[in-house]
Amino acid sequence: MKTCLVVDDSSIVRKIARRILEEMDFQIVEAEDGQQALEACKEAMPTAVLLDWNMPVMDGYEFLGHLRRLPGGDAPKVVFCTTENGMDHISRALHAGANEYIMKPFDKDIVAAKFQEVGLVALPE
Repeated sequence: MKTCLVVDDSSIVRKIARRILEEMDFQIVEAEDGQQALEACKEAMPTAVLLDWNMPVMDGYEFLGHLRRLPGGDAPKVVFCTTENGMDHISRALHAGANEYIMKPFDKDIVAAKFQEVGLVALPE
């Protein structure tokens, strides 16, 4: 079973992402900040991470650095999902090990397209 860790301090964003990703056959684990997400990854490494940038305790960028240094932390496909749309943010995220970057607000089509691009879901036939 494919798992996706949805990391966002907004419960509404996590709920919307959960609905979209469950339709794409992912089992969902939720975290409301980077620290919780890191603990979840130490317990069980997910297939994918949908990651917010701006969160309390530990932001998405800091979490990504920690994730990539964990044993097996190079495996999950990480898709940043944030309101930060500056080229400097996008470049930093990709340089730190993110696989893709999407802007909020998002919808099912955007998430599906990005997850297809990184090889997490098959192209529709």
